[in-house]
Amino acid sequence: MKPESRHAVCPGSFDPVTYGHLDIIRRTSQLYDEVWVAVFHNASKNAVFTVEERLELLRETTADIPNVRVASFRGLVVDFCAEHRVGVIVKGVRAVSDFDYELQMAQMNYGLRGIETVMMPTNPLYSFLSSSMVKDAAKWGGDISPHVPEIVQRRLVERMSQD
Repeated sequence: MKPESRHAVCPGSFDPVTYGHLDIIRRTSQLYDEVWVAVFHNASKNAVFTVEERLELLRETTADIPNVRVASFRGLVVDFCAEHRVGVIVKGVRAVSDFDYELQMAQMNYGLRGIETVMMPTNPLYSFLSSSMVKDAAKWGGDISPHVPEIVQRRLVERMSQD
């Protein structure tokens, strides 16, 4: 089945979803007819939230964007693309270091399945933001409210207090 060029995927771990992620998702939704937000299973990462919890948080925080779908996947993002008829992978790029890594991934994905990658520069408001930094700040009692939606903040602070 031929992929749809008007369908895109924003893949990632989203542990947790931040305003930076949501900005890329929202901007992508304005460019494509259908946008999949795909949470990947990565056993090598020490996740704070389960895949199911991340899916739930993404569904809540993207509920106001009608053309966004949320799903999880294992394996290669290009296989997810083939299964869901997605023609474009959209990746947020914060800095040159992100670009170097994403360029290699884009070339591999194109070589594997001919799937294009669009690299979207991050809004300058979120150029420093990462899920790792948010988790670290939450762990030590920092105010993460400017960086994540309230539901994410509440769940993350609750989770970090259990450790």
